[in-house]
Amino acid sequence: MEGVAGPETVAAGKGRRTVPLLLAVAALAYAIDLGSKVLVVERLEHRPPVRLIGTWLELDVIRNPGAAFSMGAATTVVFTVIAVAVVAVIARLARKLYSTPWAIALGLLLGGALGNLTDRLFRTPGAARGAVVDFIAVRNFSVMNLADWAITFGGVLIVALTFTGRELNSTRPPKTP
Repeated sequence: MEGVAGPETVAAGKGRRTVPLLLAVAALAYAIDLGSKVLVVERLEHRPPVRLIGTWLELDVIRNPGAAFSMGAATTVVFTVIAVAVVAVIARLARKLYSTPWAIALGLLLGGALGNLTDRLFRTPGAARGAVVDFIAVRNFSVMNLADWAITFGGVLIVALTFTGRELNSTRPPKTP
């Protein structure tokens, strides 16, 4: 049948592009992150932590100008630039994207980057220096948000895809004997 991609066509990177999937995953991750931040700021900020699992897991709103574990609080602008670069790189990679797992991984990364970038651009004090809203507190570990989780899961998936030899165009390198 003409116009239908067979296995050999997909293996050559000529199958159906998965950019719509990437965009859908990114939009979903972004919307969930943004919605959760609006809710916790409205209902939980300036209140005592809400215990979910004793003191092991709590909802505790903090404003984080830095990166993971509040590192680099004085370099918020650098993290803003990094987030913009991540978005630009993913946009460039999308042209070669034919792999469903890669679309999911990059979509998670993009949605998470956009979620935290939105905070950096529009939250106090603004102008690329805004503090990210974190609220998922894991005792003796970190306080995170859902964008951080999307970035982490996207990154883990990217590492797994890389180690298994999956390419953006859905090909795999030939197995060596």
